[in-house]
Amino acid sequence: MKSFAGDLCVTNSDIGDSLTLSDNTCCGLFDLSNKKTLYCKNAQLQIDPASLTKVMTAIVALKNGSLDQILVADSDVYVTEDGAQKINLKAGDSMTLEQALHLLLIYSANDVALLIAKSISGSVDAFVDAMNNEALSLGATHTHFMNPNGLTADDHYTCVYDMYLMFNEALKYDKFNEIIRMSAYSTQVNTSSGELRDIEIRNTNGYINGNYTMPAGITVLGGKTGTTNAAGHCLIQLASDTSGNNYIAVIMRAEDTETLYHEMSDLLLQITNG
Repeated sequence: MKSFAGDLCVTNSDIGDSLTLSDNTCCGLFDLSNKKTLYCKNAQLQIDPASLTKVMTAIVALKNGSLDQILVADSDVYVTEDGAQKINLKAGDSMTLEQALHLLLIYSANDVALLIAKSISGSVDAFVDAMNNEALSLGATHTHFMNPNGLTADDHYTCVYDMYLMFNEALKYDKFNEIIRMSAYSTQVNTSSGELRDIEIRNTNGYINGNYTMPAGITVLGGKTGTTNAAGHCLIQLASDTSGNNYIAVIMRAEDTETLYHEMSDLLLQITNG
């Protein structure tokens, strides 16, 4: 009988000590080709995931919806949290699930996450239940979601290792792979007044949008960012080396953007230094 973790990297303790990381940083580096954990720190610690949550939102949407289905916004999509990323959806606005997934993963729009949840499952609560059930089925036992967007909420948490499990599952979907690699995206959505609204967005991932340089010998293919006051600065991504081997790298709870990308680059260099 094939074991649950037969095709997975596993870890129960910190691995490696060559990086100088901030005290709060949690991280993991997982070799997908050799099914080996190369580096991790505090990988099982339950922490706030911010918008890394949207990786699971995408999984549930891709598993239960169809890309061409029309999603229509209602009053449940309004997001009032200060500073929350959104495209300012209004009740009656509509788009396809495929458009919504681009806005969710590239731009991290919190109101679009609510649109997806309500449209796929009939209610946000039912969708969140599906997220939690899916997490358990993947072995993500240190995870519990309270919403589909990652805005701060009590009892909403995950850990670095669980994020690896969820991201690894998301990569099985071709559309997820395609979207996370895009540096920008433009589309038109239908407004409640019957007009078309142009939307143009850039990827929030600093390696993909060109704000940060990839480490020598490493190609960052795509990923997902997350930032809130409670969670700090977070990033999970797929990267490859010059031989074409793929890796999942996670940094969570970095204190600021500069620290996030500095520590992520150092983590990715463990691939070539190993």
